[in-house]
Amino acid sequence: MIKLLTESISIMLDAAFGGDYTIYQESIEQDLKEPCFFIQCLEAGNNLFRGKRYFREHQMCIQYFPVSRNNPKAECEAVAEQLYPVLEYVTLHEDQTMIRGREMRHKTVDGVLNFFVNYDLFVMKKGAFDPMQTLDVAMKQKGDQNNGKTEKQSR
Repeated sequence: MIKLLTESISIMLDAAFGGDYTIYQESIEQDLKEPCFFIQCLEAGNNLFRGKRYFREHQMCIQYFPVSRNNPKAECEAVAEQLYPVLEYVTLHEDQTMIRGREMRHKTVDGVLNFFVNYDLFVMKKGAFDPMQTLDVAMKQKGDQNNGKTEKQSR
């Protein structure tokens, strides 16, 4: 799910900012081409909700490395203002599911924009769960002539 979410965010950024910006999904140590975005999942969680339903939480960080050396903070702030509407809803490219971003916030540290957003969703676990097909029931009702005979009921 993290890879799918990262790829979907990348598609949204590319559509909004165009080809002038490089988008990285893996850490780049050298030859960083600015301006660029770097997408990473900071923290993820998976909690059982009910039955086969799980609640998945993803805290994402989109970093923006500005091209400006003279005034990087102003460039970062301008990009941050554009990111809020772009990342409010992300469409997963696999099945066109739309997920709403929450707890969006940003800060600029050492000339780099850090934009944080959480994407949370429910998922169904696929597995070997085999629901019961037949049920044997022994019933006894007051005044019943069957007196506890077993009846087979299908569900």
